Amino acid sequence: MSSATQTAEKAPIVLNKKTIALIFSALMAAMFLATLDQTIVSTAMPTIVGELDGVEHQAWLVTIYLLAMTIVMPLYGKFGDMWGRKVIFLVAIAIFVVGSFGSGMAQTFWELIAWRGFQGLGGGGLMILSQAIIADIIPASERGKYMGPLGGLFAISSVLGPVLGGFFTQHMDWRWCFWINVPIGIIAFVIALFALKLPSHKSDKKVDVLGIIFMVAATSQLILVTSWGGHDYDWNSPTIIGLIIGTVVSALIFVYIETKVSNPIIPIFLFKNKTFVLSTVIGLLLGLGMFSAMAFLPTFMQMASGTDVTGSGLLMLPMMAGVMLTSIVSGFIVSKTGKYKIYPLLGTLIAGIALAWMTTLTADTSMVLIGCMIFTMGFGLGLVMQIIVLVIQNSVAPELVGTATSTNNYFREIGASVGTALFGSIFTSRLADKVGEAMSQAPGGAAVGGASTDSLTPESVASLPGPIHDLVVNAYADALAPSFWYMVPVFLVAFVLAWFLPQLKLSDVAGMVARGEAVYGEDMGGPTRGVVNDSGESATADTAAGSDESVAGERGPQRLSTVTVDDGYAPRPGLDTGTIHQVEPGADPEKDQYRLR
Repeated sequence: MSSATQTAEKAPIVLNKKTIALIFSALMAAMFLATLDQTIVSTAMPTIVGELDGVEHQAWLVTIYLLAMTIVMPLYGKFGDMWGRKVIFLVAIAIFVVGSFGSGMAQTFWELIAWRGFQGLGGGGLMILSQAIIADIIPASERGKYMGPLGGLFAISSVLGPVLGGFFTQHMDWRWCFWINVPIGIIAFVIALFALKLPSHKSDKKVDVLGIIFMVAATSQLILVTSWGGHDYDWNSPTIIGLIIGTVVSALIFVYIETKVSNPIIPIFLFKNKTFVLSTVIGLLLGLGMFSAMAFLPTFMQMASGTDVTGSGLLMLPMMAGVMLTSIVSGFIVSKTGKYKIYPLLGTLIAGIALAWMTTLTADTSMVLIGCMIFTMGFGLGLVMQIIVLVIQNSVAPELVGTATSTNNYFREIGASVGTALFGSIFTSRLADKVGEAMSQAPGGAAVGGASTDSLTPESVASLPGPIHDLVVNAYADALAPSFWYMVPVFLVAFVLAWFLPQLKLSDVAGMVARGEAVYGEDMGGPTRGVVNDSGESATADTAAGSDESVAGERGPQRLSTVTVDDGYAPRPGLDTGTIHQVEPGADPEKDQYRLR
């Protein structure tokens, strides 16, 4: 018996306002966990890497987390589509909490990196499954309204993150930046355990084990190339050349496997969908440019501007305010009008302009001006980030929502990992040179103050003698600000691609309803919502216009079924599946009894 048949035999979940609110509360708790972690760690990073003697490798603290998230994202999306999302969601929370505790217990830099990677294995599930579950319970046409609470949550965590990160680092211990996730994670787990009412089902499809192996191999080697190339190893060294070859070979084998297996991790036919391809590439470019800026700005503010840990974190609030403002406003407008194309266009252009503006940063730049720069950056990002996810989910069949969402996020995180690694390599290489130059100009040479790029912390910089302090501070400014130029073209390319993004009609049926796993409660339009009559109109539209009696009398009882044609190939959305509707009595049974949409 197929999984679809098993699902159909189960009593469908009733989606009413209370159920949706409970599910959404569980998702908010999990996403709060993930967003809070990112803001705390980025603020405390200079102190952490300085204490553990890892300044020259500080990019790994961000890169390893992103790499781990990236590797598991397609798995969470695919397995959620196959088996249901609740149990997998709970597992992701548990992994994240254990990884957070281990990170706080780390005694060496590389031990911290290992636990940070384990933490990322759970973090990838928190984001992917939250986005997929939202698509399961909320139609695309209404999803924009929920961007407001999510944007507000992002802003709240962004306020608390820097404050808590600064407080822990200055008055307690930076390890609490990780340990704080433990109680919050337990609360999120309990809420999800009881509030998450989602279907689960068995699947007789084989897991694409070979695909997983070569995807992990290709992704890992790619990140190592961007992390080590030009920094730890020369670009023409045997190690880097070997990794490049390994990346290309692994990627080609992965693509070949995905074209042959019956249940691929990343279905190749998705890339025949123009909307999916354009949105995914825009997301990749967005990740490449956005995360590199967000990861290293607190470092600039602490080292170059002399701001303390808490202050540097709080100065990131303008970016979050910009993200929240535009994500809320654009979300409500999209829900009202159904039009979304203008927002990625404006967002990528504004973000690119903001990044170019940030190349003018110096040690003397006022905090007000820095705030304006990063607010502009957030203003642009808020117009793109959540809209792209909405567009992706709306462009594929309901059965592929998790897979499409995770694939899109996978490539976005590939961009983030590569961007952060490349930007980190550029920045740290320039930093080593600039600090070396500064120390050579100082009285007593490079050993003055015992400072080196591997052990510099905000406190050690502040304790340096006046002339040497100014030299080091200017070295940080000279190293970081010009590096932003490398990311400006990324946003300009994304802007061009956004011109070609199709404007599609937003679906008015939630994913679980479209798959037959749920029906709407009376306060959401009733069980007939989402059922289409023989004229191609919504059954609920008929009910609203007339009455249940008129629907039954004029159209007859409506039947909604799904047929799948099994021809030995992977199903193609819109071609191998269709919806059959019974038409009114009296029609010619040989011609009109059933119509395939």
